[in-house]
Amino acid sequence: MTENTAVVPTLRARTGDFVDLLDAWMAALKPIALADLIEEAHGPEHVGLFCVDVIGGFCHEGALYSERVEAIVAPIARLFTAAYEMGVSRFVMTHDAHDPDAVEFADYPPHCIRGTQESAIVPELMALPAASRYEILPKNCIDSGIGTGLDAWLDAHPEVTHRIVVGDCTDLCTYHLAMHLKLRANAFNQRHPVILPVDCVDTYDLPVEAARGAGIPAHPADLFHPVFLYSMATNGIRVVSRID
Repeated sequence: MTENTAVVPTLRARTGDFVDLLDAWMAALKPIALADLIEEAHGPEHVGLFCVDVIGGFCHEGALYSERVEAIVAPIARLFTAAYEMGVSRFVMTHDAHDPDAVEFADYPPHCIRGTQESAIVPELMALPAASRYEILPKNCIDSGIGTGLDAWLDAHPEVTHRIVVGDCTDLCTYHLAMHLKLRANAFNQRHPVILPVDCVDTYDLPVEAARGAGIPAHPADLFHPVFLYSMATNGIRVVSRID
């Protein structure tokens, strides 16, 4: 039997057309008006903002600090302010508050230990008038839906039908939060839209060469960010460029 010596195309060769599609999809994303979203929901009492990990250990300091993530703090603060001024009163803040010996530290450097500044919601959000309405839910893993009380909060607030998701990281905690909200609604046959504004979401970057030098996995933000946004969109999450 003759050995098959055909050259297998590289990943780049196999997926180049998808990368082109992804670029075009990102460029075509449109903004939506907050007023229109509130009207669609039939009132601000039906709109909730769900924010994940906008805390010191990702936005300002620590082993997992990222300039890209820091840059989403200001757009999130603007969205919170606009939403509060238009009558939105439900703000759910999930955030890392790890045990000192968290099992997750086998996968990531120690970060955001409960009781530290790294674990605290950033001052830029705590200084807002909306802060009096925050429901703060600590978590010990990437998934906001495990061991946090999030499901109990959702059960207690069935009036919140339109869920806006912001935070970091696009491919990690943000992805799990948005997907949890969407899939939970699907499981209970609830038409509860999940809306994700891209200007209020990002992920960290760890280039290939830097990762090789440190002996850790690379994390290309310019690839992972749009790929996971697209994945969320294909699962029915409404991805928009921003909420004005």
